[in-house]
Amino acid sequence: MSLPRLLALLGLTSAQAGGAGGGVGPRETETVRRIAARLEGLEPERARRLAAFAYVLARVAHADLEIDASESAEMERIVAAHGGLDAAEAALAVEIAKSSARLFGGTENYVVTREFRDLASPAERLELLECAYAVAAANGSISALESAECARIAEELGMSHAEDLAVRSAFRDKLSLFQGPKPR
Repeated sequence: MSLPRLLALLGLTSAQAGGAGGGVGPRETETVRRIAARLEGLEPERARRLAAFAYVLARVAHADLEIDASESAEMERIVAAHGGLDAAEAALAVEIAKSSARLFGGTENYVVTREFRDLASPAERLELLECAYAVAAANGSISALESAECARIAEELGMSHAEDLAVRSAFRDKLSLFQGPKPR
């Protein structure tokens, strides 16, 4: 596969970034625009919300600088269920989100999460935080880095510390802090 074709598949070319999805606003990030453009069959605002949702999940998975297969599978399952997408569409959205998180994470994390906050209802923001912890727990253990990233996400979503702790407590048994040392 050629590099231009691979970049186009991941939505990383300028043609793809400005392509379908119409109605982009001045506050929409390039990352959200890239993912939303690939979700052409959805209403534009719904596509942007789902794109930001997928990116935030990838942000959590990449917090420890490694996105493993179990985290990818959980993201695909969640994005498919949350967005009403088929498996192929969800896999594509997640792949673009993971690529974007790896490439632009430091600069996009805050902006994309705040964009989701502005597009979503309080219930949707809570659902995203629950899904973020589920992705972090997908491999059986939530690292301190992943837990801290979830806490930052909660704050950026406008949630209180108590709300974050309530969600985190549901995943207590997966927190590496409370798990014994791993056998060598």
